[in-house]
Amino acid sequence: MIDPADVRVVLMDGATAATLSQVLPLLLLTLMVELRRVELHRRGRNVRMTRLLLGLFFIAFGVVETVFVLSIDGEFIPFTWSDLIAALSIFVLIALLFMLSLLDSPEHRKQHEHPRDADSS
Repeated sequence: MIDPADVRVVLMDGATAATLSQVLPLLLLTLMVELRRVELHRRGRNVRMTRLLLGLFFIAFGVVETVFVLSIDGEFIPFTWSDLIAALSIFVLIALLFMLSLLDSPEHRKQHEHPRDADSS
């Protein structure tokens, strides 16, 4: 008979998972800097669709990063609570990065002020 407590799921070795969990956030940060620079989230006719696609990308990225962090010890299941807390913390930080990346910069807001507001100051 199989003991459920003995189930182990290994997705990749611990060294690879550790490396990927450290490198991927740096690549994500680089991507977000470039997206802000080219203002992709403000271009085109369908801005909502672009933001939705970026949001889905961030969710997928967060899930993959969470799996890598949980796999650092070499096993995806069972995981330790500290691994889970670290993975969820990273997921929350990625979500905050996404929200901050879509905010308008103060310079962008000044350029698009209503002309009446600019005359009254």
